[in-house]
Amino acid sequence: MPELTDLTLTAARAALSRREIRARELTVAHLTAMEAGRDLNAFITPTPEVALAMAEAADARIARGEAGLLEGIPLAIKDLFCTRDIRTTAASRILDGFLPPYESTVTRKLWEAGAVCLGKTNLDEFAMGSANITSWYGPVRNPWTRPGEEVPLVPGGSSGGSAAAVAARISPGATGTDTGGSIRQPASFCGIVGMKPTYGRCSRFGIIAFASSLDQAGPLTRTVADCALLLQAMAGYDPQDSTSADLAVPDWSGGLTGDVRGLRIGIPREYRMDGMPAEIERLWQRGAEWLRAAGAEIREVSLPHTRYALPAYYIIAPAEASSNLARYDGMRYGLRIEGENLTETYRKTRGEGFGAEVRRRILIGTYALSAGYYDAYYLKAQKVRRRIAEDFTEAFREVDAILTPTAPSAAFRLGEKSDDPVAMYLNDVFTVPASLAGLPGISVPAGLSAEGLPLGLQVIGRAWDEATVFDVGRALEEAAAFTTLPYGLAEAA
Repeated sequence: MPELTDLTLTAARAALSRREIRARELTVAHLTAMEAGRDLNAFITPTPEVALAMAEAADARIARGEAGLLEGIPLAIKDLFCTRDIRTTAASRILDGFLPPYESTVTRKLWEAGAVCLGKTNLDEFAMGSANITSWYGPVRNPWTRPGEEVPLVPGGSSGGSAAAVAARISPGATGTDTGGSIRQPASFCGIVGMKPTYGRCSRFGIIAFASSLDQAGPLTRTVADCALLLQAMAGYDPQDSTSADLAVPDWSGGLTGDVRGLRIGIPREYRMDGMPAEIERLWQRGAEWLRAAGAEIREVSLPHTRYALPAYYIIAPAEASSNLARYDGMRYGLRIEGENLTETYRKTRGEGFGAEVRRRILIGTYALSAGYYDAYYLKAQKVRRRIAEDFTEAFREVDAILTPTAPSAAFRLGEKSDDPVAMYLNDVFTVPASLAGLPGISVPAGLSAEGLPLGLQVIGRAWDEATVFDVGRALEEAAAFTTLPYGLAEAA
């Protein structure tokens, strides 16, 4: 039996079902790893007592033969999911100390499946960021560093705490949310698997909103099989969410084959952008070759409106954030800083409660929605969004899935791009188009950069066709055979 923290989610599940290990000892091992990895700052709120109680209950259910889909599996939960009576902050000062009186649908489903809550992970404030450096509770460190160099790197964002926890073997799986790439990009930076399902596949009820037409929950794991299993537990129709799709949840885990023979894989010519690093281009070509060798047909496709995706996203997302974050005024919950009158109380509470990036996006969004600019910016961005979705619809008449890089670079140094918001926004250049179209996408670790850091490949599929996305992702995973550990972990092993 390997170290308990080295077990993948599916391997741990199998060991638990065979009674080779107990949920409590598995949980204790991961809580010990969490304590040892405190310098990563991956967690805002560890919940060891809750975890041990849930693990003991899981052991009792396993003994009675009543095990759920994830019985006894420890998970890390992004601190954007409301968890009843457990602090939920969205990594913002304005919600510090907030104890939700209800549970998000996704986490409720996980607990019903028998999962164990290790704690709430750090993120960019209100999920606004690509590096996990905007949190009120401080930045998250990527468990990866350049070989022979101790300079901390970013884990990607906004789900950087969840990605770091999985990569550092603190948790076999974690929840994240993806608005413009916030699961897939940190998965690429941390050398793990991250899946954004079709918009509407997972309920948004109880997830603190950033941009409501884009936000979608998804899993972060170490393998594609783990990802399929975790998403299976998270997904499903929820009448409390008007955007939730009333569709049955397929058995993605049981149906996963990795067989891509006869599939047509699209390579979008517009993703070859000026200034793309040569190593990203080479990895992309290698991924196409792997799929061709596995029996897939590779075709070039066109997504002509791709170049407009990033500017459209950074109008639509801030506009929706401006609306969603209007509720944080210090009147009913969260931070309240008294002023001489109501207006000053609002101003002080919001000015001191929100960080610089959140304030920036609220200002951009409010401007885009203001009289005289709504038609010129927000309405036009929505028209562009429709064109981007139509591009994908047309492409999927010719292919079954699309292969792209996940991110334009490997993880960069902490603080390296923090003074340049535009450079930071460009991290989402390959992930935003699928988000605007509401399509499923997965990032799979596929190689190392010249500096020895992980790089991911992204597979995008048709709406509601997560099964094909998982199979193509599995084929890439098998061909890449990515087994490199973050260097600190490798040295310890």
